[in-house]
Amino acid sequence: MTMTKIYLVRHGLTEWNIGGRFQGHSDVALAQAGVKQAECLAKHFPAEKIDVVYSSDLQRAAATAGFIAERFDCELKETERLREMNFGEWEGLTFDQISAKWPEAGKQIFLAPDELRPPGGETFEDVERRASKEVERITATHEGECVVLVAHGAFLRTILAYALHMPLRYVWRIKQGNTAVSLLTHDGHHFTVDYMNNIAHLEHLALDGN
Repeated sequence: MTMTKIYLVRHGLTEWNIGGRFQGHSDVALAQAGVKQAECLAKHFPAEKIDVVYSSDLQRAAATAGFIAERFDCELKETERLREMNFGEWEGLTFDQISAKWPEAGKQIFLAPDELRPPGGETFEDVERRASKEVERITATHEGECVVLVAHGAFLRTILAYALHMPLRYVWRIKQGNTAVSLLTHDGHHFTVDYMNNIAHLEHLALDGN
């Protein structure tokens, strides 16, 4: 049986993460702490061999992916198809600011995300459709290989929900920390989720005094 491994990686920390701002398609750079996280992840990546790295073309993901591609001396392919959920008019705003201007939507964000439609943005169903199509395409293209896919929190949650056949209403139950690694394997027919939200590499930051 030919097994394909897909390592799902969330980008490193940004200033908007620190400030609790919705990022979406906004092209926000890594914070200095995020750069250190990404460097640490690449150095201690939980795989011995990677064949190719795919990344969202947004700089916070592409920069994170670059460290991994360099570490394994493999090709890095950037694509807008791996971008974060488009949050429309909410981008750059905090949860409190959104709740103040759109009270009903503020309630939906975490309680009923499957019913959520940010003004000018995507629904979680839209994102899952886009994400699942892309991960299926990448898996078919790299059968039997080890692939890294670097993207964003909400986007990666929809891939994991898709693999688990989990309703999107519960998508926020899946934790995805900055530079967290989740692993999917594909046997030619089905995805299996081996693990999620692995941030063990970050322990090395404390050990190194960073």
